[in-house]
Amino acid sequence: MLVQEMIELATQYGRYGYRRITAMLRHRGWKVNHKRIERMWRREGLKVPSKQPKRRRLWLNDGSCVRLRPSGKNHVWSYDFVHSRTHDGRAFRILNIIDEFTRECLAIKVARKLQSKDVLEALGKLFIHRGIPGYIRSDNGSEFIAVKLREWLQKLGVKTLYIEPGSPWENGYIESFNGKMRDELLNLEIFDTLREVEVLCEWWRQGYNTVRPHSSLGYRPPVPEAVRPRPLAVVPLRSPPAVDLTQILT
Repeated sequence: MLVQEMIELATQYGRYGYRRITAMLRHRGWKVNHKRIERMWRREGLKVPSKQPKRRRLWLNDGSCVRLRPSGKNHVWSYDFVHSRTHDGRAFRILNIIDEFTRECLAIKVARKLQSKDVLEALGKLFIHRGIPGYIRSDNGSEFIAVKLREWLQKLGVKTLYIEPGSPWENGYIESFNGKMRDELLNLEIFDTLREVEVLCEWWRQGYNTVRPHSSLGYRPPVPEAVRPRPLAVVPLRSPPAVDLTQILT
């Protein structure tokens, strides 16, 4: 039964390694450690993804770190674009917005073209529902450094953090997220229409936030699904007791 469930999860989430599958099995109630799952994983011939090389943090020559690390929810957000194409060869863009502290993907916006006004619109909706962050980190793309966008953020008290040109590692959280999206969704799906991209991206976002175990969060998803209440017991209806009408009428 355990092997069957492990294979089922590995099939459904083809880019997850045995550690992440172990976390998902634990969430399902199995009391197992990652070493046991690794043995079963190898025995069943499942491929373990190679480990990513470690990266150094960004340091200046004087040894000080220039990267502002998030200290709480809504402290630092990041956003960036991902590019891909539908099956007919037409390009489309995806705007991803995440909270660096919680690792939650706050929004995904899909369109053939995305400009600074679209970025402003996406942020405006999030500010209403999520609150205003202290900082927003991005590259120096024209959509992010537009005067109207910067003036609007300044009025709201949001500080902008721009990375050095050609240094994507300075925006590591969103770059990591973009890589996962490409690896687990964009490289695996054939998109015929833009609407299909929107639906699948939102489906993947929900799974990323509520189901997918995140290694930096102790293999828990950023926003775990609430525990579902048990269904109410069905109580059979009892027939009402027989009533002697003669006693009521007299």
